[in-house]
Amino acid sequence: MLAVLCIGAAELTASYFLAPELFARVTAPLRSGARAAADWFDRTAEQWSALTAKAEELSSADEQTAGEPMLSDRDMLIDPSLTELRSVNGEEILTGGTIPLVYFNQSDPEWADKPYGSDNIGRYGCGPTAMAMVVSSLCDEPVTPSEMAALAAKQGYCAKGHGSYLSIVNGIARAYGLESKAIGALTVDAVYDTLLAGNMLVALVGPGHFTGGGHFIVLRGVTLTGKLLVADPVSDERSLMEWDPQLILDELSASRNNGAPLWVISPPTEK
Repeated sequence: MLAVLCIGAAELTASYFLAPELFARVTAPLRSGARAAADWFDRTAEQWSALTAKAEELSSADEQTAGEPMLSDRDMLIDPSLTELRSVNGEEILTGGTIPLVYFNQSDPEWADKPYGSDNIGRYGCGPTAMAMVVSSLCDEPVTPSEMAALAAKQGYCAKGHGSYLSIVNGIARAYGLESKAIGALTVDAVYDTLLAGNMLVALVGPGHFTGGGHFIVLRGVTLTGKLLVADPVSDERSLMEWDPQLILDELSASRNNGAPLWVISPPTEK
């Protein structure tokens, strides 16, 4: 480094053209130091982003841990003429919704034990699994829950031991060029209008028919009788049931930040 400081700009310029080997040897310490500094700043920025993730966003009521729901769903109907789970070209597809939905279950052995930050997808990954379904269905390329969990953790959306921060929905949607916003009015008509316009809804629900705590699900369509079709990241069976829209609205989380409890996800805008 001292050698570089003791050589003037003119001498360095001359050696660059007349003695490139000398130039490389003299400037090696400087270039190495610059690379190290750049690497340090990159790592520091990433660590700072993770450290300053929105820890204040997640209330205890919204913590997501896979488990049994508080209420039974045994009275809900399954009608194969309305929706089915089909295997198409190696993907599991839920039919009958706004568009065919690529379905993933967070407890699938293929990724249940894969990491979500320092946790695992099977127990804490309803957020990235729900977003993997939305992105895979609305974009050109499928994204698995393990891939989505890795991205979400890197961007600071993993709430260690508690699931995901609510900012995961807007953040991941934006990362894939999707439009995401709060629905506005939490009414049955607003849900109908949103789904019938070709959008999907990501819902954060609280204790009830889907969970005993907090849980992300996807609302994916409306039946001719006005029931809702969903995609539940932890239950194939509940994903095949018809749901009363008011029941789902009644079980939404009480949180009202970062777009919660109901996000409208729209396909990429044509350019």
